Amino acid sequence: MTTATQFEKQATEKIADRPAKSGSQLLLESLVEQGVETIFGYPGGAIMPVYDVLPTIPQLRHILCRHEQGCGMAAIGYARATGRTGTAFATSGPGATNLITAIADAYLDSVPVVFVTGQVPSNLMGTDAFQEVDIFGMTLPVVKHSYIVRDPADIPGMVAEAYFIAAEGRPGPVLIDLPKDVANAMTTERHKWRPYPKVKPEMGQSDYISKAEALIREAQKPLFYIGGGIAQGDGVKELRDLVERTDIPVVSTLKGLGAMPSDHPQFLGMLGMHGLKAANYAVQECDLLIVAGARFDDRATGKLDTFAPHAKVIHMDIDIAEINKLRKVDVYLDGSLKKNLEALNPGRSECDDWRELCYSRRAMHEWDYEGAQAKASPGVYAPKLLHDLSRRADDSAIITCDVGQHQMWVAQHCYFDEPKDHITSGGLGTMGFGLPAGLGAKLGAPERTVITVSGDGSIMMNIQELATLFRYDIPLKIVLLDNSALGMVRQWQEVFFDKNYSETNMDDNPDFALVAKAFQIDAFTVTTADEVDVGIDRLLETDGPILMHVKIDPNENVWPLVPPGRSNADMMER
Repeated sequence: MTTATQFEKQATEKIADRPAKSGSQLLLESLVEQGVETIFGYPGGAIMPVYDVLPTIPQLRHILCRHEQGCGMAAIGYARATGRTGTAFATSGPGATNLITAIADAYLDSVPVVFVTGQVPSNLMGTDAFQEVDIFGMTLPVVKHSYIVRDPADIPGMVAEAYFIAAEGRPGPVLIDLPKDVANAMTTERHKWRPYPKVKPEMGQSDYISKAEALIREAQKPLFYIGGGIAQGDGVKELRDLVERTDIPVVSTLKGLGAMPSDHPQFLGMLGMHGLKAANYAVQECDLLIVAGARFDDRATGKLDTFAPHAKVIHMDIDIAEINKLRKVDVYLDGSLKKNLEALNPGRSECDDWRELCYSRRAMHEWDYEGAQAKASPGVYAPKLLHDLSRRADDSAIITCDVGQHQMWVAQHCYFDEPKDHITSGGLGTMGFGLPAGLGAKLGAPERTVITVSGDGSIMMNIQELATLFRYDIPLKIVLLDNSALGMVRQWQEVFFDKNYSETNMDDNPDFALVAKAFQIDAFTVTTADEVDVGIDRLLETDGPILMHVKIDPNENVWPLVPPGRSNADMMER
């Protein structure tokens, strides 16, 4: 990881005889120099000098979201759809604090975003001035790095460093806090910052590569366990090549979905709390776990000391802090996932019996979208709807989703060919993520179909961003699964809290189609199974933004489910 000392400014070196420019102008010009094209923001008093200059910078497209949290989530969606660093602006005080959830989301999911906040003038900092909060201090646990600008001459170097740090190594959010007086101050000077080191992530030591290959060759029941680090480390091709060279089965975390195509013959599905049976059983019985870009998250492992209890572990991750953090490993390969995956060449694994067992279980537990499970659900069966939708959408479609039952159904039943096809809030589990992330993804990848899947609880968290869709005519397609409840919480209350349904009933929801139409968004409602096919056609064929409001059974649950504190092998079913 980068250390601050590598980029310590050379305060004695100054470049003078430049035109006098304000801190605001230097900020925006520096963003252009970093290749920024789109900013998601919301103006206010402390950041007003920046917005005063903004119309003079034609290279920058500013998207006015309707809440700062929406700005942050849109920047995350943009970053994840494009692979580039996102950018979000907010003012001081409540504007900055409204960004904190998005900053934390980016941190826990390792997404590169630079957040710029206005701040009260320097002489008022620390006086409890109007709309003053210590956003620098508040966000320290959830940023890779942060700055308070003291001198406008620092801004070009600071901005360049911020974008470098956000994207290098394990990506993450960076905060720049800009006091109003610094934004207004004029300067002819530009402080020179040290040039960035040529970062070339290396593969693991050659003897560790050899040890890993030996473990793979010796294993009778090897299994790949992959996570979001594969995509972030640009290792998708290398992973697929290694998987096919070794002919070893694969399971994935929520964020790893798409690193292997969902219908790849070696892919067993998602593991964990709502993982597929074939995936969870394979983990519990394997004798070697080859972990690539995953971090043994509790939602993936269940009770940790029962997770892959018979397995030796090879762990590959660019962040050395993840190695041996939760599970002692036998061989670790830090540094570039791409290079490590490419370097491993153990040959085809001699584990035919194991392969046959894994694939027969996958076939045995394959979802029956027309059978008893579907028929047991009156009305619209959400898993079938999502399965059909993802199969009928074009191959380049992106699905963003919120958090709750619908999020798990998307993970279980939609098909993803690439990691960028699936954008969800993993580590933080942020309700209200899907809609702004979807509009950010669509603006970042306008050539792709983008579908947001949300729930009636989640969409109300940031429903104001329907106004953003209308203002910029962003053709986002929204599927709103409405069970008139906080479905995941209700499910847990049913299963683990003796059906004590405390504060999860939402049967007083508005008519969401009418709400969308009030925002001038095309919308319609689906209430029966025989309306689904026509509804999917209308959703996919409409050119502009559209919302499909789908009423589903409030008693429908997500299965399988691993109870808290239990092994992944102890899966509950319907």
